Amino acid sequence: MIGLVKSALNSTVNHNALRKIGLFGGTFDPPHWGHIRLAEHFCKLFTLDELIWIPSGNPWQKSSDITSAENRVLLSNAAVETLRDSLKKMNLPCQVTLNRIEVDRPGPSLTIDTVKELRNSLNPNASFIFLMGADSFMSLPTWHDWRDLLSHIHIAVANRPNYSIEREIQSKPMLQSFYQSHKTTISGDLETHSYGMIYLDNELSVDLASNQIRQQLSDNNDASLQNALPPLIYELIKKLKLYQPHL
Repeated sequence: MIGLVKSALNSTVNHNALRKIGLFGGTFDPPHWGHIRLAEHFCKLFTLDELIWIPSGNPWQKSSDITSAENRVLLSNAAVETLRDSLKKMNLPCQVTLNRIEVDRPGPSLTIDTVKELRNSLNPNASFIFLMGADSFMSLPTWHDWRDLLSHIHIAVANRPNYSIEREIQSKPMLQSFYQSHKTTISGDLETHSYGMIYLDNELSVDLASNQIRQQLSDNNDASLQNALPPLIYELIKKLKLYQPHL
């Protein structure tokens, strides 16, 4: 019996020692405070060792009228710098890096390809947690090989204000079945297992959208952007003359 107890304790210690890596992918056109707050929240919630910011190269589900990948990388670098400063002020020792994997890879940016490559190249035994908002999760059944994602990662979903994501999931039978098979209500489960779980978070509620911010920038509505864009990103947008009105 003592030997069984020691074995169980050793197993627990090994699980708890997993490196925890957050993956935050998106078009980021532009990145905004909503993205920063989501990253901050999950860095703290999961005590992430590292957060990898991944701007998409060719987001095949988006319209063709998007900012160039290289400009979005520049904006994402500003977002990463903002996030680093914020985490430092919060005394969170999470390393934040930007990865060009989707920008440099030819063809459409497919999340399944990205998570497979990162797991194999970085740390096959780590806990990889893909961070996303409610809208992205609701569109999950349109992603390439979406059911295979949880063979490589966890998914953590941030809710938005005045929105019942669990009720909305019920309107999509395929997504509901997928969610029910993998859900956990314990955030710590994602820290002690390498992959395979979905966690819906209701603590963070941020209501910002990049398309609305682009419209405000196009309208030169600077007064409404103070609470939407970090200064570094706003200044870079102005310097690069992005999101100007179409003449």
